[in-house]
Amino acid sequence: MFTQLREDISSIIERDPAARNAWEVLTCYPGLHAVVLHRIAHKCWINGLKWLGRFISQLARWFTGIEIHPGATIGRRVFIDHGFGVVIGETAEIGDDCTIYQGVTLGGTSLNKGAKRHPTLGRGVIIGAGAQVLGGFTVGDGAKVGSNAVVVKEVPPGATAVGNPARVVRKEVQDPREQAAARMFAAYGVMPNGDDPLSKALHGLIDQAAAQEHQIEVILAALKSAGIGCQKLEELEKFDPAQLNKLVE
Repeated sequence: MFTQLREDISSIIERDPAARNAWEVLTCYPGLHAVVLHRIAHKCWINGLKWLGRFISQLARWFTGIEIHPGATIGRRVFIDHGFGVVIGETAEIGDDCTIYQGVTLGGTSLNKGAKRHPTLGRGVIIGAGAQVLGGFTVGDGAKVGSNAVVVKEVPPGATAVGNPARVVRKEVQDPREQAAARMFAAYGVMPNGDDPLSKALHGLIDQAAAQEHQIEVILAALKSAGIGCQKLEELEKFDPAQLNKLVE
């Protein structure tokens, strides 16, 4: 237990620039307190002491504002940053080196008792503030979920999911050093150029339509100068690509 505690404290100091020393982390980080109390509650739960496990988890909720069901499985060096409002369900599984920010829910969408109702997070997953991950699917190793995203289906390893409902922004294979750097600097699941893929597609279509309209105007002007007349269609409202791009930002 003390080995795990030392690991937890070291990982928090590595990932949080506000953490100044081990004593501060041990005494002032509710995410650490919640994880330590969960380990005790989980041991009670798996050894048949169900009520005691629930009671310890309730005490942890009162003291930290973080609710973790004693049946949930949490790996090593998991960092719940700030943590207030985090809810982790009974069948949730969290892999090693994951980072979870405040307001996150790892929730279930099924009422079937005994079924896998809550998500599984692979190694090194980052869940941004306010994100809701709902269902018994897997968020792959090294994946990131942006703040306030609502994830209702599987996220591939190394992908970034944003939006409501969440869509995958990027999926690429990284070497271990790049993955380690991403874990250190991808606070709140935010990635450079991590725009909503639907928004990016709409911007591309608008720009393409504007380019085609300009090309048609050039062709019509060339035909007119060559003395070739074209049937004039009913005048339509002027196409304004800049205005449309603002609407989908």
